[in-house]
Amino acid sequence: MEITGKSFKSETDLASFIREGKPTLFLGSKTSTVLPYDKFERFLPSDSSLVLGDLSQMPKKCHLDKNHNLVIEGPVTWQEAAQFCQSKGRLVMTSPTEELACVLSGLATSCTGERSFGFGTLRDQVVSIEFINANGEKVLLENHKSLSNSSWFEDEDLLISYQKKYALYQNFKNAPFPRLEHETDLMVGTEGQLGVIVKAVFKTAPLKPLTFFFLSLPKWENDFRPHLEIYEKVQSFRDHIISCELIDENSWSLCDSAPVQGRDTIFLEIYEESLDKVYQELLLELSLTGQENIFEMSPTKFNQLRMAIPRQVAEKIAREGVVKKGTDIQVQPEIFSKLLEKYRELANLGVTYNLFGHFGDAHLHFNFLPSRHEEGLCQDSLFSLYNWVKEKKGSPFAEHGVGLIKKEIIKDFYGNEQRKIFRYLKNKLDPQGIFFPYGFMGDQ
Repeated sequence: MEITGKSFKSETDLASFIREGKPTLFLGSKTSTVLPYDKFERFLPSDSSLVLGDLSQMPKKCHLDKNHNLVIEGPVTWQEAAQFCQSKGRLVMTSPTEELACVLSGLATSCTGERSFGFGTLRDQVVSIEFINANGEKVLLENHKSLSNSSWFEDEDLLISYQKKYALYQNFKNAPFPRLEHETDLMVGTEGQLGVIVKAVFKTAPLKPLTFFFLSLPKWENDFRPHLEIYEKVQSFRDHIISCELIDENSWSLCDSAPVQGRDTIFLEIYEESLDKVYQELLLELSLTGQENIFEMSPTKFNQLRMAIPRQVAEKIAREGVVKKGTDIQVQPEIFSKLLEKYRELANLGVTYNLFGHFGDAHLHFNFLPSRHEEGLCQDSLFSLYNWVKEKKGSPFAEHGVGLIKKEIIKDFYGNEQRKIFRYLKNKLDPQGIFFPYGFMGDQ
């Protein structure tokens, strides 16, 4: 196995390198949870050759256009994008778990984050994308242009059959496979396997004062009825609440500070102008959560607490020297309680774990935090869980992508329609296998 590194300082350097035709995995800030940066040998063939293309040294550009759209070039992070927009009186409509990740890398994996509850998915916030193709040329994709009857697909019947399969997941953050309805979908969720995104334009929202309520709840393993009552009631408040997040007691136990001890929490990010409505019509109507368990918190305090959770998980896994064993499953609302029951079964295995994430969208992150001798048990348990997810028509990876770590699992979610499309797109856009050749599209 030969793995080498290459850094890029400009689009010209990047385009010239791509024209050399070397198999390359292009990386931004190296925050992905599905790429084993220090363990590639576990996931690649022994005779493989791969360049790790570092995009983090590319020039950064960030501005608002005349329509208040956010224009990003280079390795701008979500934190930088949010701060810039705030300085201009605008709000970034996606707030991912790791704010130090690069926006364009998140677009490639279709990272969706907390605010999908109020604003919808990242792919629908995209106005346009520019990428460098296998010939080293810059290509523009526009969201308002359909892939049907376009030059991208000569075989329209193939695309139609694929889209019919996708329809089942239309209301999900991400299906087990990319959407492929609009031009920009060619780059969203395809994980850099068809080209390198170098520029994107996103919608933004007007910046309005925000605040957080957090609700203190019993541990979900013991009783998740109060959690589900909140889940059901918040669905009617998506115009007023932009995120609804769960952080369980196990997650708080990893941190130095927690807003409550020995309890789960659900956070609601609310427009201040809607506080009275949300309080009177939602919070006061809860029958399983008393008013003594409802508190207000500033956005600054919440963000400090929230960002600590995934970082503590990553640090614990790194200390143990294991590969992350976790999920980001999303299911249909009517079986959300069944998913929680499945997570309860995993909690009873005797392995350290935590649960957090995008509760309002029935989309949570369950993470095992195993020692080395527990890895096999965790892997077997997750495979069993994913079989259940497939049976129930859920999405196994609704946010963070497939990468290498989850590729073995995702392949069971593909049928002939998906495999044909992947082959078609790789042959059309990447016939030499330059872009992430070991990704989920490359083995079809």
